[in-house]
Amino acid sequence: MNLREKILSGHRVSFDEALSLYDMDFFELGFLADGIRKKLHGKKTYYNINRHINPTNVCADVCKFCAYSATRKNPNQYTMTHEQIMEIVKDAVSRDIKEVHIVSAHNPNTGLEWYLDIFRKIKTAYPQLHVKALTAAEVDFLSREYGKSYDEILDLMIENGVDSMPGGGAEIFDEKVRDYICKGKVTSDQWLEIHQKWHERGKKSNVTMLFGHVESRANRIDHMMRIRELQDITHGFNCFIPLVYQTENNYLNIKEPITANEVLKTMAVSRIVLDNVPNLKAYWVTSTVSLALVAQEFGANDLDGTIEKESINSAAGAKSANGVKLEDFTALIKNSGFIPVERDSLYNEI
Repeated sequence: MNLREKILSGHRVSFDEALSLYDMDFFELGFLADGIRKKLHGKKTYYNINRHINPTNVCADVCKFCAYSATRKNPNQYTMTHEQIMEIVKDAVSRDIKEVHIVSAHNPNTGLEWYLDIFRKIKTAYPQLHVKALTAAEVDFLSREYGKSYDEILDLMIENGVDSMPGGGAEIFDEKVRDYICKGKVTSDQWLEIHQKWHERGKKSNVTMLFGHVESRANRIDHMMRIRELQDITHGFNCFIPLVYQTENNYLNIKEPITANEVLKTMAVSRIVLDNVPNLKAYWVTSTVSLALVAQEFGANDLDGTIEKESINSAAGAKSANGVKLEDFTALIKNSGFIPVERDSLYNEI
């Protein structure tokens, strides 16, 4: 059985086979990934109505790829008050958002209670809102900073209203690459351990991969294989999100951004390799809306959401600072030949 037949018959690919997919004919690869997408989701493209809030950019870490952290090139430090955050949530709720997505820097000055309090305040005021908050990198930071175990931090998150975890901080799991781009941050093993513990509590999360910087294709495949391995055990990942590295205002000094061809190939390879992760998100914030729509032909079935405001990737050059209007979003999906389907944060159709 050749590789094409193997994929068409639904058999799992090995590391070497996954790597060789990058050398396959571009349209053949897209066809195979699209076939898997259609089996899982037909022509549906999911989105949600969400609001990203990035409460602080003061960070104890110094990741070379980050343009958001205020400890390096960005002298404009900020930390929102709880009143400011609640005002944003109130305003967004008036526009019928379903999810608030809270991710920020590793601020050593705010305190663990500062985080827990805001989750509790949001959940108390708006019990219908899904709170997606704290990456595994933030969990690890809070654990070290406040001398608590991962279990204790995760339990506190649940007690104070966090419903699911975003997939940030995964970057690339290869430790040599990690050592170069984000030394001192959560390790790959720790990242996976935190998500395993979260899943064991009956909770769902996402998982990302930052690509298009100094990593190799083999590093990407290794990253996917580790996700697939944990997913076989926990079944807790809702969605895989390959994030396209943004080249501006950071210390990696990558001159040329990754090509659209390579982005689409990586999407397709992800869909084929991650046979146990139900959803593949083309996160329009890092890829542009246009490319994210093309990615729907290469295995992706989700575009994230309207977002409304985004600070982390836009600091590095992404054109995402003010989100996308809902009517524009759904029209773009329809014009691309797909069926827009609003979902909640756990992929239940609304």
